[in-house]
Amino acid sequence: MWYEPEGDAVGAALLFHGNTMNFYQGAPRFLAPALAGLGFACLAFNRRGHDILAIRDSRAAVGAAFQTYAEAMEDNRIAARWLAARGFAEPIVIGHSNGGLLAAHHAAAHSRTRALVLLSAHCGGTSMVPLASAAGLLAQDRLEELALSARRAVAEGRGKELMLLPGWWYVTSAASFVDSLENCPDLLEAAPRIRCPILFLRGDRESAELYPAEAFAEHAGGACTVRIVHDCDHFYRGREAAVVDIVSAWLPTIRDEAIR
Repeated sequence: MWYEPEGDAVGAALLFHGNTMNFYQGAPRFLAPALAGLGFACLAFNRRGHDILAIRDSRAAVGAAFQTYAEAMEDNRIAARWLAARGFAEPIVIGHSNGGLLAAHHAAAHSRTRALVLLSAHCGGTSMVPLASAAGLLAQDRLEELALSARRAVAEGRGKELMLLPGWWYVTSAASFVDSLENCPDLLEAAPRIRCPILFLRGDRESAELYPAEAFAEHAGGACTVRIVHDCDHFYRGREAAVVDIVSAWLPTIRDEAIR
């Protein structure tokens, strides 16, 4: 979805959706219109790994159950090139959850990023799946068993075989699960390489270990503002307006950095 402001745009924003989500749910949906109202053109788009399972132009299954981090990062680069071709080579980058982790690594690799907004970005790295499982997500208390099964399937050439997880996001493929165990980029590793202004939001119902806003701010190469949203879960349900208010109030404070 391409959002254009009334009148000339003062800049642009790329919005990265969360794991198994898409551009028409969650933060990309409710933030983009508000940003357009501030004068920013916004691109909210689907990575190939959107939604859990889908089909497109054949009966072959696609979606987040088959995603890899390499593919996701390439999708973000494609979107950035699309935006640059329209005259916006230095966008604000905004990402929610897994999209926040990806946004941080995108900003670290693209020095012309003007500002970065992380919405409950998870810690990434090799600790992400164990931490999430310990919190009742993903593999829950069956991590060792399910990791062994997934690695065996990949070794036997059955990487696309679907497997059930007892915690969110429920269904994945063996290869994608192994990829999340072994190739998930690390959030704090990217932090020192990001020089632009950063806003990091987390809901007060979320784990500071899994969504390490304060630790990220300590490591960040640019000035990082941390805001904890009161009475707020990971998906900002019922608190969308509060998130819009925080982001909308912060952007003008770094306006000289965020304009095109």
